[in-house]
Amino acid sequence: MECKKEFNIKNCTCTAGCSHKGICCECVAHHRDNGELPGCFFSVQGEKTYDRSIENFIRLWQKSH
Repeated sequence: MECKKEFNIKNCTCTAGCSHKGICCECVAHHRDNGELPGCFFSVQGEKTYDRSIENFIRLWQKSH
């Protein structure tokens, strides 16, 4: 499978200075290895907290629903 980095970067909502930006397969693997979720799983406000924990994702999701 070919990585579509240029396309991915246009749609990436991550505001962190990340070396995986636009390379989604590396980003997902990196965060999975750290017990986290990528920033693009979060709302705009949630992503800006830089807390990528699964617990934070669930907490924010529950607040919004």
